[in-house]
Amino acid sequence: MDSAQLETFAAVVREGSFDAAARVLNLTPSAVSQRIKALEQTAGQVLVRRAKPCQATEAGQPLLRLAGQIALLEREALDAARGGRGGSWTRAAIVVNADSLATWFMPALAAVPPALRLLFDVHQDDQEHTAELLRSGVVMAAVTAQNVPVQGCRSQRLGAMHYRAVAAPGRYAEWFADGVTPRALADAPMLVLNRKDQLQHRFLRTLTRKEVDPPIHYVPSVTAFDEAIRLGLGWGMVPAQVADADLAAGRYRELVPGSRLSVPLYWQHWRLESAALTALTTAVQATAAEALR
Repeated sequence: MDSAQLETFAAVVREGSFDAAARVLNLTPSAVSQRIKALEQTAGQVLVRRAKPCQATEAGQPLLRLAGQIALLEREALDAARGGRGGSWTRAAIVVNADSLATWFMPALAAVPPALRLLFDVHQDDQEHTAELLRSGVVMAAVTAQNVPVQGCRSQRLGAMHYRAVAAPGRYAEWFADGVTPRALADAPMLVLNRKDQLQHRFLRTLTRKEVDPPIHYVPSVTAFDEAIRLGLGWGMVPAQVADADLAAGRYRELVPGSRLSVPLYWQHWRLESAALTALTTAVQATAAEALR
């Protein structure tokens, strides 16, 4: 299997189109198309779903992961041949849930030694779904709620994110004047990050032991989500690292004082002997050990 074809395949999926891959690789779109067709003929299957953006098919996912692993190992081998002096930058694709990204994860990236010359390509998805990008070969590592390792990967527990259900004090008094009852919860507007976000619904089931269907605002930004709660649009689940200060300052009112919803998090990454992956894993584990205790 031609390494140039694999590199081109990875670029098409990463950049989202044949034209964009051609620009990155300094090739013509025709040359990119020819390489992909040759790779598909070798594999005997369609590897790229020609959509917007282009995606790897199920058959193409193992090859996408292989392409990334080969590129990483080739770069590290060349660095070793140069006596460890380093050369080109390496792109490290990672997927992280929104709340980790907004609270503790960026310091982990900052702790990776600059000498490794890593360029981080950070994707965001719900913690229940981040492992899908790892499985598809799009990323080399993921912060995920899934503890069972993806095939070809290692999984290590990081700790847990703890959430509190909060509302603006004035709205709390309005919506829950007679207590946080199932009827009140069914009427009070609820904030949800996106349609994959199930934290609020999990909290409702824990509290009421039944399905509750409240009106929902979708706010796809952690910062805007917190502001929406303070402005009284609805109630929602906020990481304890953020909620505790606002509760102490009186900007939030907790729906059930002292109640927390905990989400265990795991670090999954390629099972690969790589200096970059080892350094990244060490930084993530050390940062999480402090932030997720």
